[in-house]
Amino acid sequence: MGRLQGKTVFITGASSGIGEASARQFADEGCNLILTARRLEKLEQLKSELEKAHPNIYVHAAQLDVRQKKQIDSVISQLPIQVQQVHVLLNNAGMVIGTDPLVEVEEDVIDQMLATNIKGLVLLTQALVPGMKERGVGHVINIGSVAGKQAYGGGSIYCATKFAVDAITKALAIELVETPIRVSQICPGLVNTEFSTIRFRGDKEKADSVYKGLQPLVADDIAELIVFTAGRPAHVNIADMLVFPVNQADSKTVYRRAD
Repeated sequence: MGRLQGKTVFITGASSGIGEASARQFADEGCNLILTARRLEKLEQLKSELEKAHPNIYVHAAQLDVRQKKQIDSVISQLPIQVQQVHVLLNNAGMVIGTDPLVEVEEDVIDQMLATNIKGLVLLTQALVPGMKERGVGHVINIGSVAGKQAYGGGSIYCATKFAVDAITKALAIELVETPIRVSQICPGLVNTEFSTIRFRGDKEKADSVYKGLQPLVADDIAELIVFTAGRPAHVNIADMLVFPVNQADSKTVYRRAD
Protein backbone atom coordinates (compact mmCIF):
# COMPACT_ATOMS: atom_id res chain seq x y z
CA MET A 1 0.00 0.00 0.00
CA GLY A 2 1.41 3.41 -0.99
CA ARG A 3 1.56 6.35 1.38
CA LEU A 4 -1.13 8.23 -0.53
CA GLN A 5 -3.68 5.44 -0.89
CA GLY A 6 -7.02 6.44 0.64
CA LYS A 7 -5.99 10.06 1.18
CA THR A 8 -8.32 12.83 0.02
CA VAL A 9 -6.92 15.49 -2.31
CA PHE A 10 -8.68 18.82 -3.01
CA ILE A 11 -7.57 20.26 -6.36
CA THR A 12 -8.39 23.72 -7.72
CA GLY A 13 -8.19 24.35 -11.44
CA ALA A 14 -8.70 20.64 -12.08
CA SER A 15 -10.40 20.99 -15.47
CA SER A 16 -7.20 21.22 -17.51
CA GLY A 17 -3.42 21.46 -17.48
CA ILE A 18 -1.48 20.75 -14.30
CA GLY A 19 -4.66 20.35 -12.24
CA GLU A 20 -6.11 17.69 -14.52
CA ALA A 21 -2.79 15.87 -14.83
CA SER A 22 -2.41 15.90 -11.05
CA ALA A 23 -5.90 14.47 -10.61
CA ARG A 24 -5.04 11.58 -12.91
CA GLN A 25 -1.78 10.83 -11.13
CA PHE A 26 -3.27 11.10 -7.64
CA ALA A 27 -5.98 8.70 -8.81
CA ASP A 28 -3.26 6.28 -9.91
CA GLU A 29 -2.03 6.37 -6.30
CA GLY A 30 -5.47 5.42 -4.97
CA CYS A 31 -6.44 8.86 -3.68
CA ASN A 32 -9.98 10.12 -3.30
CA LEU A 33 -10.46 13.39 -5.16
CA ILE A 34 -12.32 16.67 -4.92
CA LEU A 35 -12.12 18.25 -8.36
CA THR A 36 -12.96 21.94 -8.61
CA ALA A 37 -12.90 24.49 -11.42
CA ARG A 38 -15.25 26.91 -13.13
CA ARG A 39 -15.95 24.54 -16.07
CA LEU A 40 -18.18 21.90 -14.53
CA GLU A 41 -18.70 19.94 -17.75
CA LYS A 42 -14.98 19.25 -18.02
CA LEU A 43 -14.84 18.19 -14.38
CA GLU A 44 -17.73 15.79 -14.87
CA GLN A 45 -16.00 14.25 -17.88
CA LEU A 46 -12.78 13.82 -15.90
CA LYS A 47 -14.69 12.39 -12.94
CA SER A 48 -16.34 9.80 -15.19
CA GLU A 49 -13.01 8.76 -16.71
CA LEU A 50 -11.31 8.42 -13.34
CA GLU A 51 -14.14 6.44 -11.78
CA LYS A 52 -14.09 3.97 -14.66
CA ALA A 53 -10.33 3.57 -14.47
CA HIS A 54 -10.22 3.46 -10.66
CA PRO A 55 -13.44 1.95 -9.27
CA ASN A 56 -12.04 1.87 -5.73
CA ILE A 57 -11.63 5.64 -5.33
CA TYR A 58 -14.25 8.30 -4.64
CA VAL A 59 -14.35 11.32 -6.95
CA HIS A 60 -16.39 14.45 -6.26
CA ALA A 61 -16.67 17.27 -8.80
CA ALA A 62 -17.83 20.77 -7.89
CA GLN A 63 -18.03 23.99 -9.85
CA LEU A 64 -15.97 26.63 -8.08
CA ASP A 65 -14.66 30.10 -8.76
CA VAL A 66 -11.93 30.45 -6.15
CA ARG A 67 -12.37 34.22 -6.17
CA GLN A 68 -15.77 33.87 -4.48
CA LYS A 69 -15.69 33.09 -0.75
CA LYS A 70 -19.39 32.21 -0.68
CA GLN A 71 -18.80 29.57 -3.36
CA ILE A 72 -15.85 28.15 -1.43
CA ASP A 73 -17.88 27.93 1.77
CA SER A 74 -20.78 26.32 -0.10
CA VAL A 75 -18.62 23.71 -1.82
CA ILE A 76 -16.88 22.73 1.40
CA SER A 77 -20.09 22.60 3.42
CA GLN A 78 -21.64 20.25 0.86
CA LEU A 79 -18.74 17.80 0.53
CA PRO A 80 -19.91 14.17 0.67
CA ILE A 81 -18.89 12.34 3.83
CA GLN A 82 -16.39 10.24 1.84
CA VAL A 83 -14.22 13.32 1.15
CA GLN A 84 -14.91 15.65 4.07
CA GLN A 85 -11.50 15.09 5.64
CA VAL A 86 -9.04 16.70 3.24
CA HIS A 87 -5.45 15.51 3.52
CA VAL A 88 -3.89 17.46 0.64
CA LEU A 89 -4.89 20.87 -0.72
CA LEU A 90 -3.42 21.58 -4.15
CA ASN A 91 -3.77 25.31 -4.80
CA ASN A 92 -3.33 25.06 -8.54
CA ALA A 93 -5.88 27.55 -9.95
CA GLY A 94 -4.10 30.48 -11.51
CA MET A 95 -4.00 32.66 -14.58
CA VAL A 96 -2.01 35.20 -16.54
CA ILE A 97 -3.44 37.53 -19.16
CA GLY A 98 -1.31 39.42 -21.63
CA THR A 99 2.31 40.51 -21.79
CA ASP A 100 1.67 44.25 -21.58
CA PRO A 101 4.07 46.65 -19.85
CA LEU A 102 2.89 47.79 -16.43
CA VAL A 103 1.59 51.18 -17.56
CA GLU A 104 -0.69 49.50 -20.11
CA VAL A 105 -2.21 46.70 -18.02
CA GLU A 106 -5.98 47.12 -17.84
CA GLU A 107 -7.69 47.33 -14.46
CA ASP A 108 -9.93 44.30 -15.00
CA VAL A 109 -6.88 42.20 -15.95
CA ILE A 110 -5.13 43.30 -12.74
CA ASP A 111 -8.21 42.40 -10.71
CA GLN A 112 -8.56 38.97 -12.31
CA MET A 113 -4.96 37.97 -11.70
CA LEU A 114 -4.83 39.29 -8.13
CA ALA A 115 -8.15 37.69 -7.21
CA THR A 116 -7.42 34.30 -8.76
CA ASN A 117 -3.73 33.86 -8.00
CA ILE A 118 -3.62 35.38 -4.51
CA LYS A 119 -7.08 35.82 -3.03
CA GLY A 120 -8.36 32.41 -4.19
CA LEU A 121 -5.31 30.62 -2.83
CA VAL A 122 -5.63 32.37 0.52
CA LEU A 123 -9.37 31.73 0.82
CA LEU A 124 -9.04 28.00 0.12
CA THR A 125 -6.17 27.73 2.57
CA GLN A 126 -8.15 29.56 5.25
CA ALA A 127 -11.10 27.25 4.64
CA LEU A 128 -9.23 23.94 4.88
CA VAL A 129 -6.20 24.38 7.15
CA PRO A 130 -8.22 24.67 10.41
CA GLY A 131 -9.64 21.17 9.80
CA MET A 132 -6.16 19.86 9.10
CA LYS A 133 -4.97 21.32 12.40
CA GLU A 134 -7.85 19.71 14.28
CA ARG A 135 -7.11 16.30 12.77
CA GLY A 136 -3.34 16.68 13.09
CA VAL A 137 -2.63 15.85 9.46
CA GLY A 138 -2.50 17.81 6.24
CA HIS A 139 -0.43 19.19 3.38
CA VAL A 140 -0.84 22.45 1.47
CA ILE A 141 0.86 22.45 -1.93
CA ASN A 142 0.90 25.76 -3.78
CA ILE A 143 1.76 26.12 -7.44
CA GLY A 144 4.20 29.00 -7.71
CA SER A 145 6.37 29.91 -10.68
CA VAL A 146 9.82 31.02 -11.70
CA ALA A 147 7.93 34.31 -12.11
CA GLY A 148 7.78 34.38 -8.31
CA LYS A 149 11.56 34.17 -8.12
CA GLN A 150 12.62 36.55 -10.88
CA ALA A 151 10.55 39.37 -12.36
CA TYR A 152 10.59 40.12 -16.07
CA GLY A 153 9.27 42.78 -18.41
CA GLY A 154 5.73 42.22 -19.58
CA GLY A 155 4.91 40.16 -16.50
CA SER A 156 4.69 42.76 -13.75
CA ILE A 157 1.31 41.84 -12.28
CA TYR A 158 1.64 38.09 -12.81
CA CYS A 159 5.12 38.14 -11.27
CA ALA A 160 3.73 40.14 -8.34
CA THR A 161 1.08 37.48 -7.74
CA LYS A 162 3.63 34.68 -7.80
CA PHE A 163 6.02 36.59 -5.52
CA ALA A 164 3.02 36.80 -3.20
CA VAL A 165 2.47 33.03 -3.43
CA ASP A 166 6.12 32.55 -2.48
CA ALA A 167 5.74 34.84 0.55
CA ILE A 168 2.42 33.31 1.61
CA THR A 169 3.84 29.79 1.37
CA LYS A 170 6.87 30.64 3.49
CA ALA A 171 4.84 32.57 6.08
CA LEU A 172 2.31 29.75 6.38
CA ALA A 173 5.10 27.24 6.94
CA ILE A 174 6.39 29.39 9.82
CA GLU A 175 2.90 29.71 11.29
CA LEU A 176 2.38 25.94 11.16
CA VAL A 177 5.87 24.89 12.24
CA GLU A 178 4.57 23.48 15.55
CA THR A 179 2.02 21.29 13.76
CA PRO A 180 2.31 18.16 11.60
CA ILE A 181 0.96 20.08 8.59
CA ARG A 182 3.36 20.36 5.67
CA VAL A 183 3.53 23.38 3.38
CA SER A 184 5.18 23.19 -0.05
CA GLN A 185 5.42 25.11 -3.27
CA ILE A 186 6.39 23.91 -6.73
CA CYS A 187 7.59 26.57 -9.15
CA PRO A 188 7.68 25.61 -12.82
CA GLY A 189 9.48 27.36 -15.61
CA LEU A 190 8.21 26.96 -19.17
CA VAL A 191 5.24 24.58 -19.24
CA ASN A 192 3.12 24.16 -22.35
CA THR A 193 -0.52 23.96 -21.22
CA GLU A 194 -3.80 25.78 -21.87
CA PHE A 195 -2.54 28.33 -19.31
CA SER A 196 -0.21 29.68 -21.99
CA THR A 197 -3.02 30.11 -24.49
CA ILE A 198 -5.00 32.16 -21.97
CA ARG A 199 -1.96 34.42 -21.54
CA PHE A 200 -2.27 35.31 -25.22
CA ARG A 201 -6.04 35.72 -25.03
CA GLY A 202 -6.80 32.50 -26.91
CA ASP A 203 -4.17 32.84 -29.63
CA LYS A 204 -2.75 29.29 -29.55
CA GLU A 205 -0.33 29.91 -32.42
CA LYS A 206 1.21 32.81 -30.54
CA ALA A 207 1.29 30.76 -27.33
CA ASP A 208 3.02 27.86 -29.06
CA SER A 209 5.67 30.21 -30.47
CA VAL A 210 6.96 30.72 -26.90
CA TYR A 211 8.23 27.13 -26.98
CA LYS A 212 9.65 27.19 -30.48
CA GLY A 213 13.06 25.52 -30.68
CA LEU A 214 12.96 23.83 -27.29
CA GLN A 215 11.19 21.03 -25.46
CA PRO A 216 9.14 22.63 -22.68
CA LEU A 217 7.79 20.93 -19.63
CA VAL A 218 4.28 19.48 -19.90
CA ALA A 219 1.55 19.15 -17.30
CA ASP A 220 2.42 15.53 -16.49
CA ASP A 221 5.98 16.55 -15.58
CA ILE A 222 4.74 18.92 -12.88
CA ALA A 223 1.98 16.56 -11.74
CA GLU A 224 4.56 13.85 -11.14
CA LEU A 225 6.50 16.21 -8.88
CA ILE A 226 3.35 17.25 -7.04
CA VAL A 227 2.46 13.63 -6.29
CA PHE A 228 6.07 12.92 -5.29
CA THR A 229 6.00 15.87 -2.88
CA ALA A 230 2.72 14.73 -1.34
CA GLY A 231 3.97 11.15 -1.04
CA ARG A 232 7.04 11.78 1.11
CA PRO A 233 7.13 10.33 4.64
CA ALA A 234 5.21 12.42 7.17
CA HIS A 235 8.41 13.89 8.67
CA VAL A 236 9.70 15.09 5.27
CA ASN A 237 8.59 18.40 3.78
CA ILE A 238 9.72 19.60 0.35
CA ALA A 239 9.42 23.30 1.04
CA ASP A 240 10.30 24.76 -2.34
CA MET A 241 10.97 23.20 -5.75
CA LEU A 242 12.06 25.14 -8.86
CA VAL A 243 11.65 23.15 -12.07
CA PHE A 244 12.91 23.99 -15.57
CA PRO A 245 13.11 22.25 -18.91
CA VAL A 246 16.74 21.40 -19.57
CA ASN A 247 17.33 24.35 -21.93
CA GLN A 248 16.00 26.99 -19.52
CA ALA A 249 18.25 28.59 -16.89
CA ASP A 250 16.03 31.36 -15.47
CA SER A 251 12.88 33.27 -16.33
CA LYS A 252 14.32 34.64 -19.59
CA THR A 253 17.51 32.66 -20.34
CA VAL A 254 16.50 29.98 -22.82
CA TYR A 255 18.43 28.15 -25.52
CA ARG A 256 16.47 27.54 -28.71
CA ARG A 257 17.59 25.19 -31.44
CA ALA A 258 17.56 26.52 -34.98
CA ASP A 259 14.79 25.13 -37.20
